[in-house]
Amino acid sequence: MANYLASIYGTEQDKVNCSFYYKIGACRHGDKCSRKHVKPSYSQTILCKNLYQNPAFANTNNNNNNNNNNGGSYFAGNNANASNMSPEALRDHFNAFYEDFFCEAAKFGPLEEVIVCENNNDHLVGNVYARFKYEADAQKALDNFSTRWYDGRPVYCELSPVTDFKEACCRQHDSNECSRGGYCNFIHAKRPPRSLLESLELSQYKYLVEQGKADSSDSDDSVDLKRRR
Repeated sequence: MANYLASIYGTEQDKVNCSFYYKIGACRHGDKCSRKHVKPSYSQTILCKNLYQNPAFANTNNNNNNNNNNGGSYFAGNNANASNMSPEALRDHFNAFYEDFFCEAAKFGPLEEVIVCENNNDHLVGNVYARFKYEADAQKALDNFSTRWYDGRPVYCELSPVTDFKEACCRQHDSNECSRGGYCNFIHAKRPPRSLLESLELSQYKYLVEQGKADSSDSDDSVDLKRRR
């Protein structure tokens, strides 16, 4: 019996635990869900809820008061007004955000993946996932980010059960065929250009090699990845 329960844990056959929360780290029913959302006590993945304020959405609140930070420290931030932004400006806004977040997260250890949601439903809008190589580094990032602010808003960070983003991301979106648009319940990942991603990954790898940490679980909080801007 125990083996059977373990085999169906987090699947649609599991009548106790929410399969959507297990796959995506978020559920449209929230606390009202009829199934359990079991938050992990350790994970390689952190989730920063609603962190990316997509200026393409009319209801995005980008004009928070940056003075109300109650002593918390800031990411660099990239506040923007979406009213008349061109597609190129929207792209540059996202690239700047992605680079800022990657560089901040990479201070805590090797990053394997960063996923930014471009969904427009409440439980996924602006969510940012960072999957580290090591659980200890994810915990360091969680502890730090939970005291931080970005664009005048506190960062809400938690460990996420998601480890396989192939299952979490909408396959139809990746092929531009999703009929539900921004309200799909699977992640619509907003991708950076390959050149930016390769540049960031190369910078991280060079640092780890220089420090002799490419194959070590140790990370150095003083790492300063070179920003392209």
